[in-house]
Amino acid sequence: MAVQVLYWQDVPSLVKAADGTKQQLPDRFQQDIDRRAMEQGLVGSDAYLEHWHWEEVEGTLDDVVQRLCESRAG
Repeated sequence: MAVQVLYWQDVPSLVKAADGTKQQLPDRFQQDIDRRAMEQGLVGSDAYLEHWHWEEVEGTLDDVVQRLCESRAG
């Protein structure tokens, strides 16, 4: 089974299952995205939007969320 992960550059933000169920990752992920966007001067620009992309990842929604959270602990 595969799910889709929404990334901004290499930072995951949201996991979506095939049935449409979604799970937002913890706030620290969005905070990292915001920090990086500000450092790169991309806040509020079309360039910011261009960095969002979906990737397919093997696993269930819960398993993928857990793996992403563990891989970016801290």
